[in-house]
Amino acid sequence: MRLTILGGGGFRVPLVYGALLRDRAEGRVTHVTLYDPAPDRLAAIARVLSDQAARARAEGVPVAPAAPEVSVTTDLDEALRGADFVFSAIRVGGLEGRAADERVALAEGVLGQETVGAGGIAYGLRTVPVAVDIAQRVARLAPDAWVINFTNPAGLVTEAMSRHLGDRVIGICDSPVGLARRVARTLGVADPASARIDYVGLNHLGWLRGLYVDDRDVLPELFADDERLTSFEEGRLFGADWLRSLGSVPNEYLHYYYFNREAVTAYQQAKQTRGAFLRDQQARFYEALAGGAGQQWEQGAAWDAWDRTRVEREATYMAENREAAGAGERAADDLESGGYEYVALALMRAIARDERTTLILNVRNGKGTHPAASPDSPDSPDSPDGSSVLDVLDEAAVVEAPCLVDATGAHPLAVSQLTGHEAGLVAAVKAVERCVLAAGESGSRREAVKAFALHPLVDSVQVARRLLEGYRGAHPGLDYLRKD
Repeated sequence: MRLTILGGGGFRVPLVYGALLRDRAEGRVTHVTLYDPAPDRLAAIARVLSDQAARARAEGVPVAPAAPEVSVTTDLDEALRGADFVFSAIRVGGLEGRAADERVALAEGVLGQETVGAGGIAYGLRTVPVAVDIAQRVARLAPDAWVINFTNPAGLVTEAMSRHLGDRVIGICDSPVGLARRVARTLGVADPASARIDYVGLNHLGWLRGLYVDDRDVLPELFADDERLTSFEEGRLFGADWLRSLGSVPNEYLHYYYFNREAVTAYQQAKQTRGAFLRDQQARFYEALAGGAGQQWEQGAAWDAWDRTRVEREATYMAENREAAGAGERAADDLESGGYEYVALALMRAIARDERTTLILNVRNGKGTHPAASPDSPDSPDSPDGSSVLDVLDEAAVVEAPCLVDATGAHPLAVSQLTGHEAGLVAAVKAVERCVLAAGESGSRREAVKAFALHPLVDSVQVARRLLEGYRGAHPGLDYLRKD
């Protein structure tokens, strides 16, 4: 099986390759094509992957009989031809673009995070046209391929691509998986994978509403115990009292909504924004591997350099939010791997081998739902019943929800409907995403301003206008926004 990774020079590619190395089953991925327009980054990551395979065998890690062959290319069409799966993890504008997104927003006193608020809108505006071009190329050059999208903003980009690829594009995110895993572990669930998760929303805007073990919701036990409720990351981030008020556990990214003023203040007072930190950190990493520091690299050293950088990256994740909440350092368990790369692998295996599994994914709302039952339940039907996941959104809207995955794709499971404030927030943010999609398709500055102005975290139309002009000045890729 052939996998193409778009953004193949990206820092997190070794996480995906590590999951592939451990896949010993028949029909596994045997060839990986890395595509990236930056040849120096491709060369650096290819070197890390070579070290990674050698290190795994030397340490006795159970790996496939033959490591997946790796090839690199800067030709997108070449990368797509013959692919069975396409993993999209591009970053339009690079980390310099992310740092600019944060800087422009904070100058206006609003959030610049890459997927939430003004920063997410700016990132979406420059990413959607590129993602649409990729989707059109996939449809032409690899019509039987499945696209797994991790490009942020993941839900928005997945919806843009779905207009050309239909249900053959599926968005993934490790955030809901991590949340469910932490809650299950806190509650002492012996086999978290067997628990039924009632989680729904949009990407980076969802709530854990229930956790069912043997058809019994154990989540109320969490709210009844102060010690448990504040023992995991989201509990420390949001606080026990607010979680009890909500009656659910929000995705960590909702901290930007519920504690927006504190988050913005923390970002303004930080020595560096997250994007600027990652830009500088990864620049050092890639320069070192390219020999920019004049260092001679022995076998295995590239992998060691990557792993050190990864640990630092994970330890500083959402540091400003934790500081604002007084949540302290990240727990060791939260630094473990097992995130989106394993979601991607499980998704590919389910489709390619018809290994039915349940995953939280980003799919179209109108795909139809299975009843909220585990995949092996005798009550789970063989085909969807035609209903939508969320009543508050139309059928074409991409939502994030548990899905039963098999050889025919991802089929959402039934979930409990959103409460009033949750539904309002989801509807408002989806309306913003639709404005971004309209601007990306038409080049309309008016639609782009509307996207900023309608977002719940932007408090003025005048601010929205200044944001767009600031972003157009920072990103040449937004020059297409000329039409009114």
